[in-house]
Amino acid sequence: MTTHVTDRSSPQPVGPPPPFDPELAPVVEMLASLRPPDAYRSDNIDEMREPVPGVESPTDEILSRGGAYSVQERAVPGPGGEPDISLLICLPKQAATPTPAIYYIHGGGMIAGDNRFGLAEMLDLAEPMGMAVVSVEYRLAPETPHPGPVEDCYAGLVWVSEHAHDLNIDPERIVVGGMSAGGGLAAGVTLMARDRSGPAVLAQLLLSPMLDDRNDSPSAQQMRGLGIWDSSSNETGWNALLGDSVRGGPDVSAYAAPSRAADLSGLPSTFVDVGSAETFRDEDVAHASRMWQAGCHVELHVWPGGFHGFDVVVPHAVLSQDAIAARAAWLRRQLGRAPR
Repeated sequence: MTTHVTDRSSPQPVGPPPPFDPELAPVVEMLASLRPPDAYRSDNIDEMREPVPGVESPTDEILSRGGAYSVQERAVPGPGGEPDISLLICLPKQAATPTPAIYYIHGGGMIAGDNRFGLAEMLDLAEPMGMAVVSVEYRLAPETPHPGPVEDCYAGLVWVSEHAHDLNIDPERIVVGGMSAGGGLAAGVTLMARDRSGPAVLAQLLLSPMLDDRNDSPSAQQMRGLGIWDSSSNETGWNALLGDSVRGGPDVSAYAAPSRAADLSGLPSTFVDVGSAETFRDEDVAHASRMWQAGCHVELHVWPGGFHGFDVVVPHAVLSQDAIAARAAWLRRQLGRAPR
């Protein structure tokens, strides 16, 4: 079982926040007028789950990429007798041999989102490499606190691995990936797979991952009230998952908050990226550094002036294109090497 880290240095004074990239700054201002970064509170979670005006969930037709993918939603057994979970399975139609796959976990602060959220961007990454994408629908907090969400995600991964032959997926080339809360859950799932001698995970793709329930890093302080998700909303998400009497205390599981893991050795090749102008910057950098110290192979990118999710919100910005290209290059390298 993964143990956790509780020792912390006293918080250090921080300077002014780093500036947003000039191409992104006007978008941040516009987004803040629609939904401020501190908008998420314990009393308005249902309201905040409503779609942002003008943002549509991708249909099966869109996800099929002009017929290149078959798209099916499948109910699979939940963890330990819990209700079934839904997997949205996108498979390349023309694959003659078993394909690599991204097992994708959506974002939403642990409290919002579904298995279509962010899936189009994952398919953008996967399609040029002939990869399948499987997106898991996990139960949300606070209705389902920890360990429900991460156990749902792990159960889905186990099912995909066990049924890989039926799906024409190569079980030795599954990449676990996620963004924001999904990135934190992806890291937790990969820890579980290691500790339980579970499914083989070729690599993990952690995009601005939500890793640390303590929510007290310098970047969390610097970016309070700025961007699209700040430490106030972050506290709402963590409290929903863990309870406000547990969050930040000594007994938080590393499967919930992977920054708590005392042992990061033996984990697969990992990609971490984050913006310099977002709440998660310092916890993500610290996690990558600790993985290096544990002997892991990690690629870290801190995108200057990037806000949380900048590449999804402003995909044609130069910084976004650089970030997307870096992920694609890393993923190609992972697929080009033999499984461990």
